[in-house]
Amino acid sequence: MKAVACQHGELSVVELPTPTPGPGQVLIRVIRAGICGSDLHARTHGDAGADVADEVGYPGFMRSAESVVMGHEFTGDVVAYGPGCRRRWPPGTPVVSVPMIKHGDDAHLTGLSAQAPGAYADLMLVAEDLTMPVPDGVPAELAALTEPLAVAHHAVRRGDVGKRDVAVVIGCGPIGLAVILMLKAAGIRTVVASDLSAGRRGLARRCGADIAVDPRTDSPWQASTQKRRYLTSATDLFDTAFSAMHDLQRLPGLPWAKVMRVAERVGATPRGPVVFECVGVPGIIEDICSHAPFRSRVVVVGVCMQPDTFRPAMPINKEIELRFVFAYDPGEFHDTLQMIADAKVDPRPLITATVGLGGVAAAFEALGSAEHHAKVLIDPTSDDVRL
Repeated sequence: MKAVACQHGELSVVELPTPTPGPGQVLIRVIRAGICGSDLHARTHGDAGADVADEVGYPGFMRSAESVVMGHEFTGDVVAYGPGCRRRWPPGTPVVSVPMIKHGDDAHLTGLSAQAPGAYADLMLVAEDLTMPVPDGVPAELAALTEPLAVAHHAVRRGDVGKRDVAVVIGCGPIGLAVILMLKAAGIRTVVASDLSAGRRGLARRCGADIAVDPRTDSPWQASTQKRRYLTSATDLFDTAFSAMHDLQRLPGLPWAKVMRVAERVGATPRGPVVFECVGVPGIIEDICSHAPFRSRVVVVGVCMQPDTFRPAMPINKEIELRFVFAYDPGEFHDTLQMIADAKVDPRPLITATVGLGGVAAAFEALGSAEHHAKVLIDPTSDDVRL
């Protein structure tokens, strides 16, 4: 079979043996695969990612010297089963799968490990237990986006965003756009998007962003205050204490301390927007902490592979909350697939091009500095190499 292998940062089309499904594994024919930002990072910073993965207990992450077939966003048709499978779906059934697989007792990340070749190929292996049939009527190009949308779904859930909260999305690449889609699917009324690229700001609006700004000329924080009043200085914070105590002390016999706690529980005390960092380059966390309103909640979704610094005293003084998110659970993956099937989320604006295996290397180069592209899909049967 044909596949695209990455080694020492180079992508090339290679011939590989047809995979043989082992116990609990299913062989599928890849219909569509997506190029993820994590793939772009792994190509150039695989060793750094592998070092971190090793520290947290996963020694199998791809390293630059290894030949790895990437691709962890995909949909395909069932071809054959390995031993011990329940054989739940007949051959030809379209499926998606959480991109993990076991070889014996060892679990591996599909498409990000030499031990688990991914979807940049004609055929691949998936774990039957983590595989789900694609609902009738869902096109392959949308089913293939289940995985990145599940990442965004998890991030939005971890952000605890209320419908009346203002959400600010910093960075409108594929994951930022997916976060916007999931925020609007969750019923969030006001979403502010920020990106340097006019093309990506346009995509953000198509995905549902209510406001899209160029941070070189317009502040996303000022845009967010059009909908809500936030604390933006220490003086504002001090004044809230004085004004609250002044008003409460005028009511004799009132247990003012208890009233303040009740107000806090029902959300009546000032807090900032919920911010989603979807860029993943050094300096972004520091910039957000320095300029976001007081008491903002920052959900870090972008994967920064290089060392980074920020001044802890800044988020401490502003009571900014940092939450870091990773991937999703199988339930969130399933729920995302159902949201696509039920048209609660429409990821079509994300898709900006489709190429064959021969066009993968060019697509990686284009996505490294994309002005207009978001999600490039791979059709292994296609001979198209142009974006």
